[in-house]
Amino acid sequence: MDSLTTPSRNIATAAAGMAIKRIEPIAVSLPMTRPMKMAGVLITAADNVLVRVELESGHAGWGEAASAHSMTGETVESMMAAIRHMAPSLANMDGADIAAVSRRMDQLMYYNQSAKSAVEMALHDALGKAAGKPVFELLGGKKRSRVPVLWLLGTGSVDGDIAEARAKHAAGFVAFKVKVGIGAALDDAMRTRRVCEALGKGLLISADANQGYSVEQALAYVKAVDGAGLDFFEQPIAGGDIDGMAKIASATNIPIAFDEGLHGIEDLEQHHRRKAARGCSLKTIKLGGLRGVMAAGVLCQQLEMKVNLACKVAESGIAAAALMHLAAAVPAVDWGVSISNQYLADDIVRATIKVVDGHAEVPAGVGLGVEVDEAKVRKYARTV
Repeated sequence: MDSLTTPSRNIATAAAGMAIKRIEPIAVSLPMTRPMKMAGVLITAADNVLVRVELESGHAGWGEAASAHSMTGETVESMMAAIRHMAPSLANMDGADIAAVSRRMDQLMYYNQSAKSAVEMALHDALGKAAGKPVFELLGGKKRSRVPVLWLLGTGSVDGDIAEARAKHAAGFVAFKVKVGIGAALDDAMRTRRVCEALGKGLLISADANQGYSVEQALAYVKAVDGAGLDFFEQPIAGGDIDGMAKIASATNIPIAFDEGLHGIEDLEQHHRRKAARGCSLKTIKLGGLRGVMAAGVLCQQLEMKVNLACKVAESGIAAAALMHLAAAVPAVDWGVSISNQYLADDIVRATIKVVDGHAEVPAGVGLGVEVDEAKVRKYARTV
């Protein structure tokens, strides 16, 4: 038998009470305030997987991963199956050695980064509670306490986007992202220009096509929005088309960012080397967890690439809290944070992330700093 899977050895090497006792995946479908229109899809509910990790000490932590078929290839069903497959081999491992747990998950299953990220997030939460420390202390310490929140504009209409942008600006928001790649490129460009004009100067305004354009359509879009005031344009075309990304980046002064094209450190290096992007969106579901995002954030600083930290639409206050601990700890957050629990009609944490004057605040308290309402978890749980 492989010695790494021998329970007695794992218990023997675990710090007192830090052995992993139980890993439980829970599928949920969370209601949204309204549908979110993105390229190729209308999101009407948040279909996510929660993970509860319990240590021998009795401390329990929570993690979360959203299903993102076109970004990670994972569904709720596949994540549930992956976590159930890995859990028996992770039981009794030393939970304090997160690197070893992550290595074991990589040995057990190729890729499946979203499933692994939910386990890794929950383990950070549990360890923080056991140590009496916030998660950002486990990631190297706090560099900042609040970060601008990027508000997504995806109503599907010009008037709807403008009305929402003005309302949120009046409420203190200073960063916005227009969802494009929905219709014709020039129609999207007109809507983008109208939003930029309505908001005026001095704000962070971006657009995100979610791979919705061809290279030709993306080139038409950047030409049509030239001078409108966009701070960056995210993932205009298919994530794997780095040649096309480089062509678009060379044709415009608007910084091009990538999201669906980022799945590991090598993708950062390749986009930088080929001048295909000047920044990126970092997500735990793409990079296998909090430590993967931290490593990517450090590399971005070295490569002088801009950073946006993001949840997938839409994750609960669990993932939002984890993102804010990352926001506290990474070297830089140039393009704000995209927490997405604000688009839910009902969250599953008792007190969600505070957003004051358009800025999210890093949670206080141990672990992730949020308390999960287990009654709501049961309410929104779905059978897989």
